Amino acid sequence: MRAFADAAEAETSERFPTYADLHAWSIRDPATFWDLVWRFCGVIGEKGDTILADGTKMPGARFFPEARLNFAENLLRRADDTTAIVFRSEDKIERRMTWAELNALVSRLQQALAAAGVGVGDRVAGMLPNMPEAVAIMLAVASLGATWSSCSPDFGIRGVLDRFGQIAPKVFFSVDGYWYAGKRIANADKLSGIVGDLPSAETVVIVPFLGEAEAVAAALPRAVTLDGFLAPYAAQPVAYTRVPFDQPLYILYSSGTTGVPKCIVHGVGGTLLQHLKEHKLHADVRPGDKVFYFTTLGWMMWNWLVTALAADATLMLYDGSPFAPKPSVLFDYADAEGFTLFGTSAKYIDQLKKEGVRPRDTHNLSTIRLITSTGSPLAPEGFDFVYEAIKPDVHLASISGGTDIVSCFVLGIPWLPVRRSEIQGPGLGMAVEVWSDDGKPVIGEKGELVCTRPFTSMPVGFWNDPDGARYRAAYFERFDNVWCHGDFAEITPSGGMIIHGRSDATLNPGGVRIGTAELYAQVEQIPQVVEALAIGQDFDGDVRIVLFVRLRAGVELDDGLKQKIRTQIRTGASPRHVPAKILAVADIPRTKSGKITELAVRDIVHGRTVKNVEALANPEALDLYRGLDELRS
Repeated sequence: MRAFADAAEAETSERFPTYADLHAWSIRDPATFWDLVWRFCGVIGEKGDTILADGTKMPGARFFPEARLNFAENLLRRADDTTAIVFRSEDKIERRMTWAELNALVSRLQQALAAAGVGVGDRVAGMLPNMPEAVAIMLAVASLGATWSSCSPDFGIRGVLDRFGQIAPKVFFSVDGYWYAGKRIANADKLSGIVGDLPSAETVVIVPFLGEAEAVAAALPRAVTLDGFLAPYAAQPVAYTRVPFDQPLYILYSSGTTGVPKCIVHGVGGTLLQHLKEHKLHADVRPGDKVFYFTTLGWMMWNWLVTALAADATLMLYDGSPFAPKPSVLFDYADAEGFTLFGTSAKYIDQLKKEGVRPRDTHNLSTIRLITSTGSPLAPEGFDFVYEAIKPDVHLASISGGTDIVSCFVLGIPWLPVRRSEIQGPGLGMAVEVWSDDGKPVIGEKGELVCTRPFTSMPVGFWNDPDGARYRAAYFERFDNVWCHGDFAEITPSGGMIIHGRSDATLNPGGVRIGTAELYAQVEQIPQVVEALAIGQDFDGDVRIVLFVRLRAGVELDDGLKQKIRTQIRTGASPRHVPAKILAVADIPRTKSGKITELAVRDIVHGRTVKNVEALANPEALDLYRGLDELRS
């Protein structure tokens, strides 16, 4: 980041001694800023003369409208015998792939996909683990100027069809099965229910993982094994089709818990530039670094992770449970391979704390410079735990953004101190503010997280939304010409950011807005509580807070524990946060990416139908909340 600031000073004859100065310039002069990001990060392609057209319109601004580039060409910068990818699947599989081997596989896949009729604008979909073949398939698709979309193999039949059925992929990739928590889970029956209802997929390719690919492919129409798909083709230099900056690269999906998922289309150039900025500047990723993120192909952090190849880093892939075969498995991996960036979720950090795992006492971890956390707000105690029990001299970066922008609004900043409970600040080029209900920017108060100026990774649009009405309604209906993200947030006097939860899950007892994250931060400090979920229940003409808690084995929710929970919330948050009802439940529903889903529980409690239970990893948990007598009084 200092080198980038020096380049910006040379470019503009201005001085940027602080991050606030550098950030202000990146907002004030977006054309010069993004042009410098392109050149500083060494983007391969034809930039064109125009950097930003219609730069005041949201939506409507166009970055690099004359540019031509290819995403895969920017990631496959090397073809030597050094390591490009390391892969582990629990304790079942361990593999390595060199840059030369990755290029060779991408080349063969590219030829096979082209022979299957895939070209610019076609869609290819995958239901795959976080494995090297998934990276190679995506790169081959991108090399042709086509569009990639993915989910993890634990998605149910309806969940897959609700996503891929909307985008009509020409080719569909899947594995024969996968491992999770030591269990071998076959995909044959699921695939038979998917392929028949995905007629657009003229070719179905089965990737081996459990050794059953041939048998699975033989039982499916239009199916072939990966080996069979590649057999006619020998490796040769990868050819790259350069496409416009806004050519669709990825189709990602909203969680889908309130209906059929929205298909969010992200462009080639915007995704690449935003990720390069975040990796090289904010995460300080350097050539030869080893970048890890615990993710699946159903979460946008996978898309974020793989772009680290463009920074000349090695990808460290893991698939399976982060606690199998033992709670230390990811730290064993980190020590063995020398991770430099360790990316995970706030929930994982909290679970380590609950399990009493202290990697600092058992592992070296000397190579790790940055630990990132996302998925949900990292509680203050999570910050404490990382520095006390994992590594005292690490840069801990809580980050937040999402599927909507395939990147971050607020994230780590190497120049700034880490402050307990705060995200360090907004990303370069991101005009992030918090607004009150009447559209005024506020500091030290809670409000809506907004972005007031265009940025490169705004979606190209939604799939099957020809006039853009659904896209505009999703982000620009609340405030005219301003992106409203749907996060309930607060900018602190020091310039940091606290995310208090999703706006649509905000609690409103007595008309006062309370973020669910504020409750969880207090409740989950109590040793007997594993995790919690809070909703607002319409009751007696108002809204009351109902708190559901999942307790440790053998613990009962008696009056003493209820009082302890209420006291913790009252003293740690405020009397307004104290729930009217506290109920114990055996499970808490969550999405495929591991986020708890307050909205689905709120619908169940109010007797409404949850529109898309297939979006949940554990839909059976919803039955625990149906018709509860305790909520009738």
